[in-house]
Amino acid sequence: MSTTIGIDVGGTFTDIVVSTTGAETIIAKAATTPADQSDGVLNGIALAAERLGLTTADLLRGTSRIVHGTTVATNALLEGKAARVGMLTTEGHRDIIEMREGLKPDRYNLRMTPPLPLVPRRLRLPVTERVRADGSIEIALDPASLEAAIDRLRDADVQAVAICFLHAWRNPAHEQLAATAVRDRLPGVYVTTSSDVLPQIKEFERFSTTVANAAVGPVIRNYLGRLRSRLQEAGYDGELLVILSHGGVASVAEATRLAAGTALSGPAGGVAAAVALVRNGMAPNVIGFDMGGTSTDIAVVRDGQPTLAGDKSVANARIALPSLDIVTLGAGGGSIGKLNRSGLLAVGPESAGAVPGPACYGQGGTAATVTDANLVLGYLDPANFLGGRRSLDLEAATAVVAALGTELGIGTQQAAEGIHRVVNSRMADGVRVATVRRGVDPRGYVLLAFGGAAGLHVTAVAAELGISRVAVPVAASVLSAWGMLNTDLRVELSRSQGQSGSIDIAGLKAAYVAMETEGRSRLGWFDGEVTLHRSADMRYGEQVFEISVPLDDVDWNDSELATILAERFHAVHERLYTYALRDQEAVLVNVRLSVIGRLPQVEAAAVQASAVAATPKGQRQVYLGGLIRVPVFDFLALAPNQCIAGPAIIESDTTTVLLRAGDTARFDPRGWLDVAVDAPRAPA
Repeated sequence: MSTTIGIDVGGTFTDIVVSTTGAETIIAKAATTPADQSDGVLNGIALAAERLGLTTADLLRGTSRIVHGTTVATNALLEGKAARVGMLTTEGHRDIIEMREGLKPDRYNLRMTPPLPLVPRRLRLPVTERVRADGSIEIALDPASLEAAIDRLRDADVQAVAICFLHAWRNPAHEQLAATAVRDRLPGVYVTTSSDVLPQIKEFERFSTTVANAAVGPVIRNYLGRLRSRLQEAGYDGELLVILSHGGVASVAEATRLAAGTALSGPAGGVAAAVALVRNGMAPNVIGFDMGGTSTDIAVVRDGQPTLAGDKSVANARIALPSLDIVTLGAGGGSIGKLNRSGLLAVGPESAGAVPGPACYGQGGTAATVTDANLVLGYLDPANFLGGRRSLDLEAATAVVAALGTELGIGTQQAAEGIHRVVNSRMADGVRVATVRRGVDPRGYVLLAFGGAAGLHVTAVAAELGISRVAVPVAASVLSAWGMLNTDLRVELSRSQGQSGSIDIAGLKAAYVAMETEGRSRLGWFDGEVTLHRSADMRYGEQVFEISVPLDDVDWNDSELATILAERFHAVHERLYTYALRDQEAVLVNVRLSVIGRLPQVEAAAVQASAVAATPKGQRQVYLGGLIRVPVFDFLALAPNQCIAGPAIIESDTTTVLLRAGDTARFDPRGWLDVAVDAPRAPA
């Protein structure tokens, strides 16, 4: 038997999924430990081992693969706890990361404070050197200038150095020499170069991404090194893999080298799970709706494929590495309800987090959160949280929600309902950002709910968007961790062609050969099946931004290859924007290659479905516009294709689903609730 473990560290809970071939999938949830996430990881593995009747050592010794999603890099950027970074750059260009693209992130906000760069100006040090755009060296790297800059960084006691020279994407020689000098003079300091992180044109994106990589590099290096050592001490001798923002996994060494690539590590597991469920027959078009303790992550899977983006920002830091196109909102179970400056009820983005958490956790929380509101409304069973391992304090939740109600001049139940409705509206707007604003009509998609809190909100969000079908997997609360076990090793590579005019076919082919060689080398220990996916970033001559053009099915030996590539671009542009300008020049800017090492995929979470339709295990009084009593069903006791009409509650140890009047749920034998949502109340 082969055992694999998926680990997803969230803002409130650390989720563990243990999958063994031919056996039941085991899930466990432990409290996230913000001070050191590895504590929560080991606690979660111990809980999973206990459920299997094993010691932690026995479980780990029998495990062949561990895949981990972490929020360490994201938290470091959001909380201002990144490393102290120094930057070496071409003389005269140290302000690129502060000037950005000449645009404000919120361009119509006249009072917007300029974003602070990750490196203060005093640590952005000029070095005498100059490489031209064609790769030729105009000014050789000056050793004295470089040495003086390194001395200043040493005196500033920097923890990381980002080396960003002009046009290094074309010729990295100067960056490589500088990196060697820094490593020699500053041993132990994390060193990263733009030609290694993002070897493509557009200086701000390249510089900003490299600086972000330096800022989180030491944090990721320390955390992953510590976690790997603790796992080895506990009995695990296999490879620890880390899921990256593009949805593939990498070794600890690769994740440390490309640390900024972990910025969307956790949410990427949810997208991987959505893709796996599409393969399992759920639907070709799915919107992932992952509502956890501190945030909600939304991603679109169209025709079974997620969308990649190259312009993500975290805490105002532009990270232009390929990443899944995920929209993240500060809306989760721990999101705090409060009065805004206008005296209106607002929910989030502030969160009670894991510590102290919602008031109902009994850890000293004093603010009314979404979880507190759901408990007051009767949607959660205070005695059945985490399968009874933790009880919720209804009295404490009622007190904080009542206090908010007093501020609003309304009753406790109305205040709780207000929190619930406001957060639903915020999340519906987030889905619109991920779909409507990108030209996608969400009404033709299934809204896939997962994460610890999504089941209580998803049908209301779907109704507001006009979505008629919702799916809630049995393993919804840990689906991201499960999804991580359905990923492959992946290396994303890019090269800029840096040209206009006719497409250089010889240069294009040479770039793909070089990238394939590099990609296979970076897969390291892997000796299994490797597949390649090719694409190119192209635009019209007068355009500023490029679009991605897939090139997997292109005949590279065709004598008319340049024409074929141009026509492929025109067709993609027409599909995206409804028009194409075939009389204009098609410019190929970047070539991209995904090198994928195929890993064994895990089975869907095993479901021990009952042969007899389940009857309600009890009733609960809930507030749905008024107090009513609704039946409560055991999620894991449902029979295949059993249907339940709302209003009703369907719950397991870690998931609670609220069906409203008019909703009908059918238990799909493949392991999820398929919910037909009441007639849409509003268009998308």
